[in-house]
Amino acid sequence: MPGNLAPMAPTPTTLFILGASGDLTSRLLLPSLASLLARQPERRIALRGAGTEDWDADKWHAVVTEAFADSGDALDRVTIEDYTAADVTDRGAVATLVGTLEPGTVLYFALPPAVTRMAIDAMQGLTLPDGTLLAMEKPFGDDEQSARDLNEKLTTLVPEQQVFRVDHFLGRSTLLNLLGVRLANRIWEPVWSAEHVESVCIRFDESLALEGRARYYDKAGAMVDMIQSHLLQVLALLAMDPPASLDERDLRDAKAAVLRATHVRGDDPAASSRRARYTAGRIGDRELPAYADEEGVDAARGTETLAEVTFEVSNDRWEGVPFVLRSGKALEKKRSEVVVTFKRVRHIPRGLDGDPVDGGRLTFSLGPDAMALRLHVTGGDDPFALRDEDLTADLGEGQRRSYEEVLDELLDGEVALSVRADEAEDCWRIIQPVRDAWAKGEVPLEEYAAGSSGPADWPSI
Repeated sequence: MPGNLAPMAPTPTTLFILGASGDLTSRLLLPSLASLLARQPERRIALRGAGTEDWDADKWHAVVTEAFADSGDALDRVTIEDYTAADVTDRGAVATLVGTLEPGTVLYFALPPAVTRMAIDAMQGLTLPDGTLLAMEKPFGDDEQSARDLNEKLTTLVPEQQVFRVDHFLGRSTLLNLLGVRLANRIWEPVWSAEHVESVCIRFDESLALEGRARYYDKAGAMVDMIQSHLLQVLALLAMDPPASLDERDLRDAKAAVLRATHVRGDDPAASSRRARYTAGRIGDRELPAYADEEGVDAARGTETLAEVTFEVSNDRWEGVPFVLRSGKALEKKRSEVVVTFKRVRHIPRGLDGDPVDGGRLTFSLGPDAMALRLHVTGGDDPFALRDEDLTADLGEGQRRSYEEVLDELLDGEVALSVRADEAEDCWRIIQPVRDAWAKGEVPLEEYAAGSSGPADWPSI
């Protein structure tokens, strides 16, 4: 730095949260912002909010301050600006808010998806300042057509490159590690195809139950809540061809190509899907009621709390490989993982004691993050007897917070780790045959006791 000139301060970025008085903001967004700023002391943020609660400036400051309580001096890097009590579905109120926006504002819709869609409707015809970035939570629409309609409305407001459809799974460190392992190691790239891979399992089992989310979950269920969004995005990352770069266009083009090729295995949703919901049971020291008896649940909807669907990716790399996606609640233990099972080798020499059923497994576990490679080895008391051994790598506790990576990307104006419009539409297309089959009763709604591993007759995966 020449002379005695001080370095220029970073230009503040404005984060404007719609739904600032809601649970998502206090529970996830603000603590994640605090963690991000603690890790990036050079960053400065101007923070604004609007919500349904009639808060004054002192209340808004108190909420933000509480969220930053455990983050050292991170709050010093936040300029806490105004909070406005407003109905963001009212065109007049929205027009007033839009009139106060500065260029380059990140407008985060921390709202229920239905309210977000009404807010987008209220914005139609308004002019947003240059560089405004719109961020919104899943689900993006209710089906393929409504997703397309929403996308068309968004692009009347800002270009697609300024829309961030949040899928916080894409910020998980394990998935980013998966990309590194898969794309940067010669040992994996030559065998990452149907020629060598027997099957892929992507699962997200939770020991948590409904946890007060009946208002949303009872209308969504396990398939829409997890498989339609998060797990299909994981499938796309895992199955994509190596992109030229990890910038926004190349990465999302590669994912979109996989999703276009993805469909229910055998185009037979009745044979390739299962669903179930939990009955009363016990998890640890908690006694849980049956899902149908949970407060806010309409038992007549037949909402599933455990879903499993097998897909296939019809392209040259993956033709014939089953991709099993599964997610459920109130199961015996949390199990979040991606498992790639390799085909059995063509020939086992005579004299080796054992006949392995596969050619090894590569597993990525989420939270705490770990990678394990299961190999068939010999040794021990009988030097020619095969046994399984796991080579493991501890990848740490994982992502600081799942929303921290989301906010990091947003505040840099990057959208590579978000869901592009065509991806959102394709994810609905992919699951629609299963939804139709379930609505017709072609797939029975089975039951499992809370705290169990699922229905007893489901094959283990």
